[in-house]
Amino acid sequence: MKASQFLISTLKEAPADAEVVSHKLMTRAGLIKKLGAGIYNYMPMGLRVIRKVEAIVREEMNRAGAIEMTMPVVQPAELWQETGRFDKMGPELLRIKDRHGRDFVIQPTSEEVVTDVVRQEVRSYKQLPKNFYQIQTKFRDERRPRFGLMRGREFTMKDAYSFDRDMASAKASYQVMAGAYRKIFDRFGLTYRAVAADSGAIGGDLSEEFQVIAATGEDAIVYCPTSNYAANMEKAEALAPSQPRAAATQALTKTPTPGKSTCEDVAALLNVPLSTTVKSLVLATDALNEQGEIVKSQVWLLLLRGDHDMNEVKVCKLPGMEGGFRFATLAEIEDHFGCKPGYLGPLNLKKPVHLVADREVAVMADWICGANEPDFHITGVNWGRDLPEPALVADIRNVVAGDQSPDGQGELAIERGIEVGHVFYLGTKYSKAMNATFLDETGKPQFLEMGCYGIGITRLPAAAIEQNHDERGIIWPDAIAPFTVVVCPIGMDRSEAVKLEAERIYAALLAEGVDVILDDRGERPGAMFADWELIGVPHRVTIGDKGLKDGLVEYQHRRDAEASKVAVSDILAHIRSRMTV
Repeated sequence: MKASQFLISTLKEAPADAEVVSHKLMTRAGLIKKLGAGIYNYMPMGLRVIRKVEAIVREEMNRAGAIEMTMPVVQPAELWQETGRFDKMGPELLRIKDRHGRDFVIQPTSEEVVTDVVRQEVRSYKQLPKNFYQIQTKFRDERRPRFGLMRGREFTMKDAYSFDRDMASAKASYQVMAGAYRKIFDRFGLTYRAVAADSGAIGGDLSEEFQVIAATGEDAIVYCPTSNYAANMEKAEALAPSQPRAAATQALTKTPTPGKSTCEDVAALLNVPLSTTVKSLVLATDALNEQGEIVKSQVWLLLLRGDHDMNEVKVCKLPGMEGGFRFATLAEIEDHFGCKPGYLGPLNLKKPVHLVADREVAVMADWICGANEPDFHITGVNWGRDLPEPALVADIRNVVAGDQSPDGQGELAIERGIEVGHVFYLGTKYSKAMNATFLDETGKPQFLEMGCYGIGITRLPAAAIEQNHDERGIIWPDAIAPFTVVVCPIGMDRSEAVKLEAERIYAALLAEGVDVILDDRGERPGAMFADWELIGVPHRVTIGDKGLKDGLVEYQHRRDAEASKVAVSDILAHIRSRMTV
């Protein structure tokens, strides 16, 4: 490709709404152009990156035995109504009607459609296992689309779905896909972690996320540096303290804390560690009738150490919380505690609540909590003496760095990551809902066991940039760079020698199958170099009259601080030696 025949549209400044590095650089480098909120044109330079991502994904999926197909972006609502997700998914699912008033959805994922295909096509155990995948446009109506391609509304995803005869076979298919994903992300040349994850709204009980490590990542990744343990924050278990509860040493005392409504303020006022305080979180669960009206509500009090944070995913798995929760209203709080938030605690309640103590709180002694009276807290609180032992003790907090690893192999550390892939074992969640069965060896119908596997095709380039950039622009790994090599002739329009050597090197690289672009635009060296550093092409060859007289050209990798001189006769071998396969 020659630059004069391509579209290079770099910008000096990022748009005002660009918040993260990838959004700024993708826009400035001319990879994407905003069309609407969370909706982007993939410009020629950006599309080249996306096509390379797709090619790697497609090769490894095919190698793993998956079969490619394409399912419609617009899907009939009837299939989504079979599984209940048409109503349950919420406003992220874009619902539309056709001219006849029939309901459709713009697909955010395709479990229903692929299950419908398989229940029509697969009749016998002899046809299993099967794994179908697509690389297709998706749409999720994000309330607040932001961060460019990191959290857009329209995006491209590779989604795959496996179908098996039993749980053991389904978990074997899951492991095949998990292995294929590791090969895919290895080929991308990115630093990543595969972490245990919660399955979320899609369902299932075996799940891993693939997280590209980046300081700007939205997700917290928990791992043990001395073992293979890794999980996302939602999934990471906070072990129960190994030490027994200490004996009470303080008297129960009502202590004035005027204007101090947070654990941090109370600890500072009383000159005690924050870890001796207990925060009270008041939640509620609702029972609904067939019309969706609230017929009964229950109030819950969750107790966590003052320096810990609640983990909502863990809370949703508590007995009685499986249907979800909300934070209690002010009226509900005052009705049960006789006090406004800021001074709440488990003592002297007006009405009983469902109390849940975090594992850490359950072994605390002489702790501090709200007195259920404005401007007062209670110090010296002890289980058994001052209030009954907690009926429900559970892990309901986020882990923190330094916690013991659940595998017992060391202490936990935390880093940031960007989720770019996710694999789930689904079981029969969708096949039962849609009556997708096959006949086993005895001729009896059995529900298909399923797995699903996704990669964010258009999110991945943004994640790669978040991990690989500097003050000059993007630094692409070879595998997904829009061009692997750029040839930059200086004064090509004025020097026949420069023109001939540039075209010779360009043609030689093309002949070797290297994805190369020749910048024949006649730009000044500073402007030309700035463009390619912003765009992030990994390898640059610069050709000038002065160097050619000495039989030299310049080579610079995008990560190199400065260019190095290389003999013209050695430049092709030198480029090959610096390229990653």
